[in-house]
Amino acid sequence: MYLTLLKRLRETLAGHIREKYGVELSVVLERPPKLEMGEAASPVCFELAKRLKKAPRQIAQEIAGSLPKIEGIGRLEVAGAGYLNAFFDRAWFWENARKEASGGPSHSLRVNDRKRVIVEHTSINPNKAAHIGHLRNAVLGDTMVRLLRHTGHDVAVQNYIDNTGVQVADVVIAFEQMEKKSLAEVKALAAGKGFDYLCWDLYAKVTQFFEEDKPRAGKLRGETLKAIEAGEGETAEMATVIADAVVGFHLRTMARLDIFYELLARESEILHLHFWDAAFEKLKASGAIQLATSGKNAGCWVMPWGKEVNEVNEVKEAKEKNGLDAAASDEEDQAKIIVRSNGTVTYVGKDIAYQLWKFGLLGKDFHYRRWPNPPDPKELWATTAGANEAGAPHFGGAEAVYNVIDARQAYLQEVVAEGLRALGHAKEAENSIHFDYEIVALTPRCAAEMGYELSAEDAKRPYVEVSGRKGFGVKADDLITRMLAAAETRVLQKHAEMAGNELKRTANALAVGALRFFLLKVTRNTIIAFDFEDALSAEGETGPYCQYAIVRIRGIRRKGAEVAGSRSEISSETLKKIMEGPESNTIWEVLLASGSLDFAVDAAIGAQEPAFVSKYAFQLAQAFNNFYHKHHILSEADEEKRAFLLGLTELVERQLVAALELLGMEAPEKM
Repeated sequence: MYLTLLKRLRETLAGHIREKYGVELSVVLERPPKLEMGEAASPVCFELAKRLKKAPRQIAQEIAGSLPKIEGIGRLEVAGAGYLNAFFDRAWFWENARKEASGGPSHSLRVNDRKRVIVEHTSINPNKAAHIGHLRNAVLGDTMVRLLRHTGHDVAVQNYIDNTGVQVADVVIAFEQMEKKSLAEVKALAAGKGFDYLCWDLYAKVTQFFEEDKPRAGKLRGETLKAIEAGEGETAEMATVIADAVVGFHLRTMARLDIFYELLARESEILHLHFWDAAFEKLKASGAIQLATSGKNAGCWVMPWGKEVNEVNEVKEAKEKNGLDAAASDEEDQAKIIVRSNGTVTYVGKDIAYQLWKFGLLGKDFHYRRWPNPPDPKELWATTAGANEAGAPHFGGAEAVYNVIDARQAYLQEVVAEGLRALGHAKEAENSIHFDYEIVALTPRCAAEMGYELSAEDAKRPYVEVSGRKGFGVKADDLITRMLAAAETRVLQKHAEMAGNELKRTANALAVGALRFFLLKVTRNTIIAFDFEDALSAEGETGPYCQYAIVRIRGIRRKGAEVAGSRSEISSETLKKIMEGPESNTIWEVLLASGSLDFAVDAAIGAQEPAFVSKYAFQLAQAFNNFYHKHHILSEADEEKRAFLLGLTELVERQLVAALELLGMEAPEKM
């Protein structure tokens, strides 16, 4: 409701200024720091003063005295040197916030503003078990999907499977060269439990294997990659077996956090269905890429890049100074290579083809088949080089694309966008959104708990980086299982009688909520140092704190329903007295917070920061707890006021439940 009133105020002010002064202006609205200053403030008169050559305060007084009545806005006041402060009609806000909260998803977009959007997230290399860093990607992507759908966008959820890349090739080499396993033996292992964990260990071992003989590594990787990309022979089949099996484990891991997909877009089909060939021809014909004939990139197809060498070196130096992986800078130096001199296509080349398909610009489509035994009861589709399976929905053809990929891939994503621009698709390049985020590391305490040996220097650092190649990190399933066990222990401490499915559901809601909230509560550009103790805490800015507010409200409402003489109707006189009385500000604070979910969602989408919604949930829970301690809801003698207070708790519950649902969290009945 808060956003609705902001839009009305903004549109009315802009129209009035246009009509009264003949000036077209974009009206900025801010939220004042104190309730005494109103609910919205605009500095528009300062900008208008520059054009009209008049004092801002004089203009503000003219506008405040002549602005047409706005439904939901009680009054407009002039403040300071020329601010316009708007005060909401509190009784109107109460009635309409309740109506809005009971109406379901907001769908606040105008029809012509709604877009078909693709959100690609998770996209784990299918060569080993998922780890904690992958969870941040998936939780961010899934939450953005929920936010976009909440506001009415048509959102498709896709998970890119790099089943022909170096990481899969490395595990194939580990099985063939180190373990001496046949295709049949790998198939048997892939069909059993713990295959993704086995691949985790092998991936670390093969890294050491390569370090011992780097020329051997280059030769083996080159040969294996060519075989996999060709899609023929036992090596290619082994890669398919490994990748498909590991993807199955990834899907089950993410399902534990209520994260699901609609399409698994496999890199192999970009090659086998000649997506890359089509994109390659477009890039060559447009001059977007060129064949290098000399220097270190001789024989490679490269994309001329507008960045100065000094700029790239600055990035490299900054990363090294901050202790980040210096190898990332070398990757940036090579990112503009689209086709290697041996004829194999780089990741970024295949991604340009994939991005063209996402926007419906490639002139080709995938073939689709149903993925067998998905963890979600809904259908899950995957691309295939085989025949199309009947019933596949339409995929691709988006107007905006969110690629959820960590911040270390920023340069690669820039190259992909540059590829679209070079082909004349500037609008699509602009709508190719790199939804980036920083890494998830471990606190030294957490690393020690996981059994890792730390040097004295590492033990003093604020965080320790994980490394899949070294096998150093927290496996996602281990983390979720550990949090479930801890949550169950905490539930039993308060509810020793709880057992069976009720205990399982309650512990799951707490564990998943705690983990998702921990990964969402900070902005995307913040490095997360994961710590079990911090994530599971029920105090402070945590998921359990928000969930407990709902549990408390439900307890109040159950008791409130039992109070004799309780009534639901509130007279306008009583409502006015409540809204204008000495306690009005504490009540208004929680009411205004309850009606501001739409504002938080709009801000989260506009800034691409799901953290705004987690912050909203925490602040609403906090506002309710403050309200609860100041007002005796159930013992209130005035029946009408008691009915109002109970109605307000119901509104808080609805909005808090809605906010947590957007964050992928459930509210248990007991804690």
